[in-house]
Amino acid sequence: MDTGTVQSSDRRATVSLFSRLRTARGQSDPFPVYAALRSRGRVAPAPWGGHLVMGFDLCDRLLRSREWAEPDQRWRARQGRSSRWNTPSVREMGHTLPALNPPEHTRVRRAAGSFDRGSIRQMSGHVTTTTIRLLDALAEQLRDGEADFNAVVSEELPVAVIGGWLGIPSADWPRLRELTHDQVFAQELLPSASQLALSDAATRELRAYFMDLVRERRARPGDDPVSRWIATWDAIEPDREKADAGVYYLALFVLLAALETTTSMLSMAVLALLDRPWWWDALAADPELVPAFVEESLRWDPPTHVITRVATRDGELDGAAYRAGEPVHLMVGAVGRDPERHRDAEQFDPHRSAPGHLAFSGGIHYCLGAPVARLEAQTLLRELVRRLPRLTLVRRPRWAPRIAFRRLLDLDVAPA
Repeated sequence: MDTGTVQSSDRRATVSLFSRLRTARGQSDPFPVYAALRSRGRVAPAPWGGHLVMGFDLCDRLLRSREWAEPDQRWRARQGRSSRWNTPSVREMGHTLPALNPPEHTRVRRAAGSFDRGSIRQMSGHVTTTTIRLLDALAEQLRDGEADFNAVVSEELPVAVIGGWLGIPSADWPRLRELTHDQVFAQELLPSASQLALSDAATRELRAYFMDLVRERRARPGDDPVSRWIATWDAIEPDREKADAGVYYLALFVLLAALETTTSMLSMAVLALLDRPWWWDALAADPELVPAFVEESLRWDPPTHVITRVATRDGELDGAAYRAGEPVHLMVGAVGRDPERHRDAEQFDPHRSAPGHLAFSGGIHYCLGAPVARLEAQTLLRELVRRLPRLTLVRRPRWAPRIAFRRLLDLDVAPA
């Protein structure tokens, strides 16, 4: 059998497995599919071209390597006008920090600043008081029997934290949260035409909102990140229109990243706790275990399951040839359970000596907001097990129709 026939057979087998990820069952539990894909090797042909990478060490190396780039604006433009990479919302995301390569990435990352220890300490009090307020609201609803933890707490905490930090009026938070749910389809692995249409509409509205916000802060600057970004961009970009666009793209990126993935991170950590009620008592007795529990939940089921990179030159991965410009899809949701990386990878164990996950990506694109996401998740679990009696899951949650970006649609709980 020649190489071409083998590759065609491999691709058909991968298509058959990958189609299961697009079903409701596959989205609620994709890990059996990942295991089947992994059994075919650490690198497998992707159904639509390029390759899937299933090994932890290989994904980690590619994320850190300068030989693998983001699918940036230039790459997206080369995919053709009919490609999903050239829809309005996807093109717009090509201007944001996660889609940039050096040297532009370096410039924008410096303009964005970072969440250092001082910033996290300043945010900690607000995160705690907001968490307590939301848990009080949850407790009130639980008096009637059950409540949707996702809607009452997980959806509300990230928007309150990042919305307050950006100085966005609280009246605008619900609409911005709704828009992020639609916009994220632009970053999905295999979005449908209807999903991309939702994303395009959401992106237009988000652009109008944040450009208005930039103009408002330029006219009346305050002590907030948007006002500081305006001053920073003015110092590095003499063109006022380009400077304002730079601030807009930063604000858009921060909102989308902070809301969508952090919401999922919170709900999935709580789901892991509900599925293992013995850990409720363990965390209540020893809150020092909370950080390890959060890290294990990120290994177990991270908010982002797929990260795409593009080859900058021809080469091979585990014997699979690729050409410059060809994409690889790093299955970071799968590699947390790679048995070559973790002993008893299918066991949830916060006591692991080396948790090892790629939930926040890696290399120069390591998540800017990781410290804030960890702060929110750790604060939530500490306060949850301290303030509420043990909760139980009323029914298995529903999942959004996605592959790359996990999202629980509900998380119904009741007192145990």
